[in-house]
Amino acid sequence: MPVITEIADLKRIYKRRVPKMFYDYAESGSWSEQTFRENVSDFDQIRFRQRIAVDMTNRTTRCQMLGQDCAMPVALAPVGLTGMQSADGEIKAARAAEKFGVPYTLSTLSICSIEDVAEHTSAPFWFQVYTLKDDDFMRRLIERARAAKCSALVITVDLQIMGQRHMDLKNGLSAPPKLTPASIANMATKVSWGMGMLGTKRRFFGNVVGHAEGVTDPSSLSSWISEAFDASLDWARIRQIAEMWGGKVILKGIMDVEDAKKAAELGVDGIVVSNHGGRQLDGTTSSIKALRPILDAVGHNLEVHIDSGIRSGQDVLRAVAMGAKGTMIGRAYTYGLGAMGEAGVTKALEVIHKELDMTMALCGRRDITEVDRDILMIPQDFEGRWEKR
Repeated sequence: MPVITEIADLKRIYKRRVPKMFYDYAESGSWSEQTFRENVSDFDQIRFRQRIAVDMTNRTTRCQMLGQDCAMPVALAPVGLTGMQSADGEIKAARAAEKFGVPYTLSTLSICSIEDVAEHTSAPFWFQVYTLKDDDFMRRLIERARAAKCSALVITVDLQIMGQRHMDLKNGLSAPPKLTPASIANMATKVSWGMGMLGTKRRFFGNVVGHAEGVTDPSSLSSWISEAFDASLDWARIRQIAEMWGGKVILKGIMDVEDAKKAAELGVDGIVVSNHGGRQLDGTTSSIKALRPILDAVGHNLEVHIDSGIRSGQDVLRAVAMGAKGTMIGRAYTYGLGAMGEAGVTKALEVIHKELDMTMALCGRRDITEVDRDILMIPQDFEGRWEKR
């Protein structure tokens, strides 16, 4: 068993063990992938201020996100097709998150259904929805989430149309995977993955097949997905979906100050500064560069979280020090899941927690809730000096 000390170790194992189309699904962005790359590299521009002769005992990373007690300011982000990275992947990830003490967010386009995850966990989880045209399906989906006692609804607002992801198109991404000579040859080398898939009945989009009108089997699913997203989405529709839910709401996919202000006016509980991991609009700024102006505008009105590009506990600390109340990780835990199943998700969380705790200590702080920008050295004009609009 290799010694795992960083997320990159899990990624290397993940690449060996999971079929290429699912590795590429996680490890790629849209178009030229500029934003996908800069989501990660822009975190590296922010430096820490090392402090010495400061009492580092009795440290804590405990905090609250959306009123929920958390072991650290990290939630598992909604990731579609998680159950294709490892058999029953959503259940495994949710169990790992529950045991570690961080929120788990289930995607609408998950392989395991809402009911599957609820049956195998005891802690309430968050549920992510897209803004879809089918109002009847949306209402029933939200009712199912309510019946499962989900504690928050995460509305993804940056996917009215799907960004072009070259690798997914070239690989013919699907769930279950289409059987072509290339995919069969590749999957034949992923023995443990294949055995896991043979041992589970969950291989389709569990929240959709059998629930959406006309979607009774995988063959009818692709046409439904291509037509499902609501390109006419506006703020009135977002309000309508929030009112359908009636509980705590997070809007995921905010990258502009004006949109953040509108979210605050809507009265949602939180937003996630996110560019969908670089999988939607390529050529936009990284999430970490978009964070501070949004915090300055609305951070006093609602909780501001961030995702896209977080690969370490140091990245978590950078985001929290800048003012984010929480972070979401997607790829980092997906690497662990594909590498080692539930134990891999746990290992990813352990790695991130250790990095977060040690870096916080070496910056002279003992409580994550008291961390601020004073521990950082942020480049001048970090957000960019753009032409005034």
